[in-house]
Order: sequence, then structure tokens, then C-alpha cells
Amino acid sequence: MSGSIFEFFGYRAEDCSREALASAVSQQCPFLGEICEKTLSDGLISGACSIKPMKSSPVICCPIRLYADGYSILQTIADEAFGGGQHLVSGPEGRIAALRDRKPVVAVFGQRWGGELRLPQKGGQGNYFVDWILARLAADGTLEEFIAVEVQTMDTTGNYRNGREALLEGDRRLVKTSVGINWENVAKRIIPQLVYKGQVLQRESLCRKGIFFVCPQPVFNRIITRLGGRDKLPKFPPQPASITFVAYDYMDQTFADGVSVPLNVVDRLGTTVYKLQDAFNTVTLPTEDVYQAAIEAALKAP
Repeated sequence: MSGSIFEFFGYRAEDCSREALASAVSQQCPFLGEICEKTLSDGLISGACSIKPMKSSPVICCPIRLYADGYSILQTIADEAFGGGQHLVSGPEGRIAALRDRKPVVAVFGQRWGGELRLPQKGGQGNYFVDWILARLAADGTLEEFIAVEVQTMDTTGNYRNGREALLEGDRRLVKTSVGINWENVAKRIIPQLVYKGQVLQRESLCRKGIFFVCPQPVFNRIITRLGGRDKLPKFPPQPASITFVAYDYMDQTFADGVSVPLNVVDRLGTTVYKLQDAFNTVTLPTEDVYQAAIEAALKAP
């Protein structure tokens, strides 16, 4: 498995503009307006926003990359769930803002917006975090309804340290690395957590439109493949126990220097947590005796 860094400190790795070079030197994340928070195992600041596997399109590997344009994904989802023109405020300030302005607001709970809210695990031990809770408050500060939002990119395997070092050098060289995408997390972690969180949220009387799952398009495609295709997931509009997938990708392949590559919604699919669970539990098995064939082939090897 091999690949290269596609975006580095918010700009394409091949972008040698003044803006891209300055961002790398200062190690700033342009989407947060502060130092990049992604680190390598030894604590070095990573700077890698997305990875380009050798045989596939770029895959975003840092969730902060999806928060471009001032967390516009939250505005988009709030407008879809509650109607256009929603006013978003930091969660703890929500009731105060509604009463002060005498109009409805959406209180946002999540990292840098008022803190993440926990969901209890089974048996009362441990917890899950929901990335975002968007809570609509009436003009009198009353909680009317809320939705949950999960934002998921992909972890990497292998190593891209040599690629990072080459991009920090004066000539900003793009080199191949041993980095890959940890696709196993789709089945081992992402889908089971979505099922659990979706079932918990179904029991919430004010969570009337379920959970929204935001991810890069390659991640969405891999999830759909793991579930057996789109026909395994009957479509449902947002409702209790629903899961709405929202896939983002780079808007076009005409990349300009000196600016971050814009993202846009390229796909979406709404279904229910129970249809998701059914599809996940329906396993397509290989033909019989595949291990026997592999052993026989290995025994014949010189």
C-alpha cells in the first residue's frame, strides 16, 4: 500500500504559492485559524489534511478539513433539518441568545462550540460522544427539537513522514510514501457505532429527524459497498431512527494555487438505523473451500 499527501496545511501539496508555503512554515490550519492539531506518534505536527492513494482519488483524513468556510456543514444541515435561515450559536449561549433577540436559534454543542455531549453505553459503563448536537430553541428559550451530527473521515495506515519532510523543504517536493487508508474501520467501528447511536437517539422524543452522518465521498462509497449496495438501504426522509448520509468531495479538478480546494455535497442517502443494521448483518460469503484452495496454492509455491 502506498500513496502521497494530497493536501498539506490546508493547501494542495503541489501548490507552491506564497499562501501555501506560509501556511506550512507557520504550521497553521486555515480552517481553524490556529496551529494544526493533527500530530504524528511522536508529537510532531502532521499537517496532512488528505491522502492520495496510488490507485484511487484523494481521501480526507482529518475531520477539521470538513469544517471549511466557518463550519458551513453545520449551517447546511441545520437549514435542512429545521428550515432555511437558521441562526447558529454556541450551545451554552443558546437560551440567552433566544431570549435576548426574541427569535429562535440553534444551539450547537460540539468541539469549540460548547463541548460534546455524551451518550451512555450499554450497562451504564463508559460513553460515546456524538460529534455535534444541533438543538433548535424557540424564541422563549424552550427546547423544541434536536438532531445529532457525526463527522467521519478515515485513519491512515503506514507512514507519510518522508512525504511531510519533503513538503517542508524549500522546493516543496511531492514524494511517494507507504501511507494507506484504514478501510477496516468501516466495518469494525463506524457502522456499529452508527447503529448504536441511532437506536439510542430513537428513544429521544425531541430527536425527530435522527442522525446526520457527514463524510468524504470515498468513505461513503466504501460504506455502501460494505452494506451490499444502495439497493440494500431503502430510502427514508429524516424521521426518528433515521440516518441521513451526506457525502462531500472536491468540487472540481481545476485546482487553483493559493486557495484551499473547495468542497461540496456530492451525494446523500437517507435510511433508518434498522435498515442499516439489517444490511450490515447480511454477509455475502465467498465460495466454499477458499481456505483449502489458498493452502493448496501455497504448498505448490517454490
